[in-house]
Amino acid sequence: MLTLDNVYRASNVLRDVVRKTDIIFAPKIKEGAEIYLKTENLQTTGSFKIRGSYYKMSKLTPEERARGVVACSAGNHAQGVALAAQKNGIKAVICLPDGAPISKIEATKSYGAEVCLVEGVYDDAYRKALSLRDEEGYTFIHPFDDEDVIAGQGTIALELIEQIPNLDAVVVPIGGGGLISGIAYTLKAVNPSIKVYGVQAMGAPSMYNSVNDGKIEELSAVSTIADGIAVKKPGNLTYEICSKYVDEIVTVTDDEISAAILALMEQHKLVTEGAGAVSVAAVMFGKINIDNKKTVCLLSGGNIDVTILSRVIKRGLLMSGRSCQLMIELVDKPGQLKNVSRIIADLGGNVTSVHHERANEGSDVNGCYLRIILETKNYDHIHQIERALKEAGFKLL
Repeated sequence: MLTLDNVYRASNVLRDVVRKTDIIFAPKIKEGAEIYLKTENLQTTGSFKIRGSYYKMSKLTPEERARGVVACSAGNHAQGVALAAQKNGIKAVICLPDGAPISKIEATKSYGAEVCLVEGVYDDAYRKALSLRDEEGYTFIHPFDDEDVIAGQGTIALELIEQIPNLDAVVVPIGGGGLISGIAYTLKAVNPSIKVYGVQAMGAPSMYNSVNDGKIEELSAVSTIADGIAVKKPGNLTYEICSKYVDEIVTVTDDEISAAILALMEQHKLVTEGAGAVSVAAVMFGKINIDNKKTVCLLSGGNIDVTILSRVIKRGLLMSGRSCQLMIELVDKPGQLKNVSRIIADLGGNVTSVHHERANEGSDVNGCYLRIILETKNYDHIHQIERALKEAGFKLL
C-alpha cells in the first residue's frame, strides 16, 4: 500500500538523482493572488517523471534488472524511464504513440532506450507495452498506476512543504493521475488543511468525468495540445486516491492553455509544454477559487515541440488580447486606409498585416473590405480601437 514512509524512502533514493526544483513567486499570473510556481519543467529530462520511474526501478530485483523493462508514454515518462534505466544499466524498451512530438521521441532515444512507435494514442501504446511484457519477460514500469511510481512523484510534496511555509493550496495537472495522487496523498497526510486542485484539458477529461460520476470511465477519444495528459482512462489506484484526497478537479481549453504558455514565457522566461501549463491556465482564467490562499501551480514539464510552439504562441496572443483581426467595410476612395491607420497608430496599435478586397457581387459598387491584423496590449485596448474607428464613421463587421 502507498504510505508516507514509502514517500520518504523515495525522497532518500532520489536525493542525488533529481533536482530539488526552484519555487518562483509569480505575482502577475493573477492579480491579487499569492501565486508560486514549482518548476518541474526544469527537472532532469524536462519533467517530474524521472522521480517515479527511477524510484520504481531502484526496487527491482537482480533478475528483473537482467530481463529489462518496458514502458509506454506520451513522451515524458519515456524519458524518465530511459534515463533511469541508463543510470542503472538496465535495458529499456519504450512504446510511444506515433503522434508523439519528435523532440520527445529523439530525447528518449538519446538516453539509450529502444523506441517502439505505436499507431494511435497513449492507450494504444499501453496495450503494446503489456504485449511486449508478456512476450519478452520485461518488467512493466507503469506511468501512473503504481504505488512506487506514485510515491516517487509524492516527493514533490515534501519539497513544497519545506520550501513554502504555511502553504494553502496546490494546483496540479492530471493525465492518468500519478502526479496528483502522490502530491495529494502526501500533503493530506502531513497537513489535511492544504487544498489540492487538479486540472485536465477539456479535450481529455477522463479523471474529471470519472470522479464526478463516481466510477472509472473511458473516453472514446482525446484531443488537446496538452499531449502529456491526453489519457483516455485513469488508473484504478489513481482514481481511488483522487476521489479521496483531491478537493476539486477542473478543466481548461486549448486556448486557455496557450495563453498560459505565453504568459509563462513572457513573464517568467519559463518554457512549458501544454500539460505543464494547465495549472497556470486554471488560475489565470478563474477556474479555481484561490482568493487569500498561498498557492503553488505545478509546472509538470517543459518538453514542448518547437515545431508547434509558434502556433501555440499565436493562439495565446489571440486568447489574451495581444493580437486581433478587424474587418472594416469601406467606401473605395482615396484616404480611407490612411485614416484607419492613423486612428490605430494614435492609440498605440501595431498593424502587422493588411488585406484589401473589393466588395462581393450585390454589394455597393464602390464598396470594399479591409482586413487588418494588429498587435494590441489587451482586450481593453482592442475595444478602445474599435470604438475610435466606429466614432470616425467606419463600419466594423
